Amino acid sequence: MRVTLHTDYALRMLAYIALHPAGYCTVNDVADAYNLSHHHLMKVAQRLRQSGFIETTRGRAGGIRLAVTPDKVNIGAVVRATEDDFALVECMQSGGGGCAIARACHMKDMFVEALTAYLAVLDKYTLGHVMHNRALLRRLLGIASEPA
Repeated sequence: MRVTLHTDYALRMLAYIALHPAGYCTVNDVADAYNLSHHHLMKVAQRLRQSGFIETTRGRAGGIRLAVTPDKVNIGAVVRATEDDFALVECMQSGGGGCAIARACHMKDMFVEALTAYLAVLDKYTLGHVMHNRALLRRLLGIASEPA
């Protein structure tokens, strides 16, 4: 299973935001730190807001911030909220796809089991797990150190 860029960017955005616990940051801040498209990150932020992971405020002092603490942001939940298609093989698509042997083949069962295991592993982790090396992450992203 490979996550889409949308999910990859969502996870990166959440990590960046988590490094700003005292206040808001902007989509431009995230785009600049990762050298990513502002336009694409706006769509990511919208999905994260709709899914309840971030809060947004408009205006001069506005921006984006986590809706909950990093230890409450489950990685598996983020992946489920940002991925549109979990059909690893054609027969997992709604309607079963067009495979001639889909009704008799047990390959689908193996892929469903694999996807379930994949998501179960991601469900064991939170954004808080990603934040254990905050100082290094902040330095790599060019974020000023947190006040002592």
